Amino acid sequence: MAEVRHHKAAEEPSREHPQIELGLNAAIVMVREQQPYILVARSGAEEAGTWDALPFGPFAPRAHRTLEIGLREWVKRQTGIELGYVEQLYTFGDRGRHEEPGGGHMLSVGYLALTRGGAEELMGSHWSPWYAYLPWEDWRSGKPAILTDEIEPRLKAWAAKTPAPGEPARPLRRAERLKIGFGIGGVWDEEKVLERYELLYEAGLIEEARRDGRAAANQWSDLPELGRPMAFDHRRILATAMGRLRGKLKYRPVVFELLPPEFTLYDLQKTVEAISGTLLHKQNFRRLVEKGGLVEATGNVSTETGGRPAKLYGFRREVVLERPAPGLRVKAGRG
Repeated sequence: MAEVRHHKAAEEPSREHPQIELGLNAAIVMVREQQPYILVARSGAEEAGTWDALPFGPFAPRAHRTLEIGLREWVKRQTGIELGYVEQLYTFGDRGRHEEPGGGHMLSVGYLALTRGGAEELMGSHWSPWYAYLPWEDWRSGKPAILTDEIEPRLKAWAAKTPAPGEPARPLRRAERLKIGFGIGGVWDEEKVLERYELLYEAGLIEEARRDGRAAANQWSDLPELGRPMAFDHRRILATAMGRLRGKLKYRPVVFELLPPEFTLYDLQKTVEAISGTLLHKQNFRRLVEKGGLVEATGNVSTETGGRPAKLYGFRREVVLERPAPGLRVKAGRG
């Protein structure tokens, strides 16, 4: 699924009048069998090779009254999915993020969308585990080995080097940024997904930096694949979506957009863990849910657990009227 670009042969962009195009990207998230998935498709774009891409389409103001309407129409046309929950993330427009044939410049408006999934015909798209792209973000089995063995030693070596001439001055030193982003010498914050991706890109440690011609990537001769690369700046958009969703869990009941109408408390906990990338204490989590008044028993039970029947619950919608931030303020634990 290629990023569509329209260029008039007779009109060459110039420095004074650059050609600007507006695209719409959707990070569509689903949780199934305790794993979070992202909807992707092969980009098909020459400069992107065959890397995975997020669903994408250009904004056509004459056809789409709003950006969100345009996004929904493109996703429906390309994947067959009718989007439910949609939230605008950010506008991505950094120059040099990817090849720009013809000299045009692409602005991408990224969106986070949540779905329960179903039996839709995906029309060439497919669900892919989102931790395949950002494997250092999944701490459910302890600290990922890719951090200890591959990422942290290289980031420390990068932080110890003197910044290259002409590199933009930053208020924080490299080592301080590693402490904040990766918790090196500090504490890991699961919400800082984008900050971590940006550090890896700046240090030249991921394939997108090499593909985009970043000088920092030339210093690494033995670099393993640190997560599956994506077309254009789509992995950056995915990192933004992951961080936003992790933060949103704590003050909005968005997790219920990923669950069926009836669910067990076990299902709810495992869905939160899948998104946050951390394990939670069972009893503490259940006390938090009960205290928050987020769910109510439906009177039905599930026998799928293999043990004694488990109570089924539903989202108690009245909670959004009772307090301003009805989320799950879970505290991530680290082993």
